[in-house]
Amino acid sequence: MILTSPRKPLRYISKHPYKVLDAPDLQDDFYLNLVDWSSNNVLGVGLGTCVYLWSAATSRVIKLCDMASQGNHRNSAENVTSVSWMPTGSHIAVGTALGPVEIWDVQKSKRVRKMRGHTQRVGALAWNQYTVSSGSRDRLIYHRDVRVPNEFTTKLTGHRQEVCGLKWNPEGTQLASGSNDNKLLIWDNASDIPIYKFLHHTAAVKAIAWSPHSHGLLASGGGSQDKHIRFWSTSTGEALECYDTESQVCNLAWSRHSNELVSTHGYSQNQVILWQYPSMEQLAVLRGHTYRVLYLSVSPDGQNIVTGAGDETLRFWNIFNNGEKEKRRESVFDIRTQIR
Repeated sequence: MILTSPRKPLRYISKHPYKVLDAPDLQDDFYLNLVDWSSNNVLGVGLGTCVYLWSAATSRVIKLCDMASQGNHRNSAENVTSVSWMPTGSHIAVGTALGPVEIWDVQKSKRVRKMRGHTQRVGALAWNQYTVSSGSRDRLIYHRDVRVPNEFTTKLTGHRQEVCGLKWNPEGTQLASGSNDNKLLIWDNASDIPIYKFLHHTAAVKAIAWSPHSHGLLASGGGSQDKHIRFWSTSTGEALECYDTESQVCNLAWSRHSNELVSTHGYSQNQVILWQYPSMEQLAVLRGHTYRVLYLSVSPDGQNIVTGAGDETLRFWNIFNNGEKEKRRESVFDIRTQIR
């Protein structure tokens, strides 16, 4: 008799979001990063000239700020082009269309810093403890330590077109930057010269994700003329696996609990895919967005994700655990009915 262990039951992954929120004016712009989920379970969303905060625990929504109301004239409004939470969840960085980066204290609903330097829109932000890095259409990256009065502490010049992807590794020692010049650059936190230049992508590199499980393992995705997810070792500088997704790669994020990777896509299928790494077996394909899925963030417990698209919806998925039934669609960002 041959003894075999029972097969592990397949995990059920719901193909329906457990919540859908309306997000009026959520921009359909590949180069922006307008959705971020904080460690305090609050979602920050940039809609037009405003930043809204939505509590996943209470469903309460507040308007944190309106860039239009800060100018001397109403027509001097500047759109929000990126949002990124400080790791503590106490402050949020806001990138703007004209270049300044603002830091907001969310408890006080008060701007505490306005940092200049960029001359064009800031579409990418990434925190490393008290330092926020900003990437812009002006092709520059600035490191800004919010504890010091300087506008920036380091200036990085390595890209030739708009910077649209920025991610620090879990240790805070390396920064990965992606750009419309199709380059993926790796920077040491103590240097202003890239230690690696990965030139394999054939379209813009916005999607970047560091593995929380394997030191130096980095995933990146290429735009509509590329469609590939590539893996790299930043310990050795080696190019590892490469997979054709047959669709524009907009975002990537690793599961904190298992060797799984989620990708969101644009042209032509607008889907969300959950992959098993390193086999790259597709565990689930989720559809629902009618526009390319440009925005992605993971819940603080690592179990759920939120996706956003130019169809002006935010969709919440139980992708890393058992799914729930889809709840009634809510319109919490509708200023006319919800924001007072």
